[in-house]
Amino acid sequence: MRKSLLALPLLVSAGLAYGQVPLREDIPTIKLSPQVRSSPVTEAIPSIALKSINSFLLSNRIVDKADDFDKAPYIVAGDAERVLSGAGDRIFARGHFDPAQPVYGIFRQGKVYTDPQSKEILGVNADDIGGGEVVAIEGDVATLELQRTTQEVRLGDRLFSGEERSINSTFTPSAPSHEISGLIIDVPRGVTQIGALDVVTLNKGQRDGLAEGNLLAVMKTGETVRDRITGQPLKIPDERAGLLMVFRTYDKLSYGLVLSASRSLSVMDKVRNP
Repeated sequence: MRKSLLALPLLVSAGLAYGQVPLREDIPTIKLSPQVRSSPVTEAIPSIALKSINSFLLSNRIVDKADDFDKAPYIVAGDAERVLSGAGDRIFARGHFDPAQPVYGIFRQGKVYTDPQSKEILGVNADDIGGGEVVAIEGDVATLELQRTTQEVRLGDRLFSGEERSINSTFTPSAPSHEISGLIIDVPRGVTQIGALDVVTLNKGQRDGLAEGNLLAVMKTGETVRDRITGQPLKIPDERAGLLMVFRTYDKLSYGLVLSASRSLSVMDKVRNP
């Protein structure tokens, strides 16, 4: 019985079994050919791929000028003359405070980003230290209660109000509106070999025409080798090695999320229009 069932498809297809199945001439022949399945460019990138940037969006910030740190309120003392403070402690800060702003982020000056080619200062990374709620203001001194900390809060740390920018949960991929020729200048999380879902800092921003959702190709710079026939140096052409999406833009800098990488990427790799 098992053998006859296995043979059934072959016999039926030939029209020779179980009643001589006739071939129907009135049924049109459908010719199949291979096709490429494509997705529309307007399809949003799934939010599940962006989980790796959620905490990054909330805790990292770029300040356009170092002077902005000098003008921001700063911590002058901890409760009971403590030098270091943590979550739940009270701290005292001095500067100009907006009565309508009840919560402030606490930051410490981090890397100063300079364009590798023009040497222009592009911005300063503000390292997230924590956040506190204002409980009292007297003159130019405010008392804050620390609600969260990522590390110990020190005297001299600066206070900034929250950024008035929405955080997208999905992004629609698009090509930049202008020709982009930039570089990866930093990896905020400190890794040396960059791969998929790593966050990178670019030396191009809003003034260069970049917008959130823009896709950029990552190009590995070709090595310079010696031509053994002529004895002269020869530069190997740049090679495409990955794709990234811009998810946060500032005036002169941007953050990008690496979506794919065919090989390890690194700082100083080039980014171009896809």
